[in-house]
Amino acid sequence: MKVDSSVAAIVTGGASGLGEATVRALAAKGAKVAIFDLNAERGEAIASELGGVFCKVDVTDEASVDAGFEKARAANGQERVLICCAGTGNAIKTASRSKEDGSIKSFPTDAFEKIIQINLIGTFRCVAKAAAGMLTLDPLEDNDRGAIVMTASVAAEDGQMGQAAYSASKGGVVSLTLPIARDLMGEGIRVNTILPGIFLTPLMLGAGQKVVDALSASVPFPKRLGDPGEYANLALTMVENGYFNGEDVRLDGGIRMAPR
Repeated sequence: MKVDSSVAAIVTGGASGLGEATVRALAAKGAKVAIFDLNAERGEAIASELGGVFCKVDVTDEASVDAGFEKARAANGQERVLICCAGTGNAIKTASRSKEDGSIKSFPTDAFEKIIQINLIGTFRCVAKAAAGMLTLDPLEDNDRGAIVMTASVAAEDGQMGQAAYSASKGGVVSLTLPIARDLMGEGIRVNTILPGIFLTPLMLGAGQKVVDALSASVPFPKRLGDPGEYANLALTMVENGYFNGEDVRLDGGIRMAPR
């Protein structure tokens, strides 16, 4: 699929980090972009700069997602591209003992469920609704109707201590990839997933230079954190390469995460 001014695209989590880089890469190719995010100030600013549209969307809320798709499609037409970058995490051990008083506590179920709702169910909610919309489109060359890219994490395969919820949610996204690609193969909609390693996002920058340097040293090669633009480049490759389908690909400089 050639990404140009004839293509409408939606990026969830598009107001920062990997999502913002992807929005900018799509817009640079001429695509009509829509940003789904909760950060209205930042999302509106990026959309205004790029001539796109911002939709304040909570991916855990059905009505909010429906309203977002309605607004994006009214502005740009039915999307042929969906990139899912919205996500979050936490760090809580399954069970732990306090160093202060020896008390024992377990991972609160509601905290676990919140991560699953955002990262896994929120992703699937957007994918299912985008795919249904793509079915209304006329096929392009090779019967290509649309392309979907989901975002997992290397934590799906080598999660660290405290990442039970995050790893489970991202592992679920990886496990969605092939079944959804098979569900949609007769309709000309391709589905792939990226598993990013450690990227230099605003959240990571906030951790401080010492943390960034230490994490950079843990990457086999190159000895640095990933650039969000590198994620965006892979996402666009998955969209534009018509033979890319049903795959989950690590993008991590060869890192394998240690237990902690």
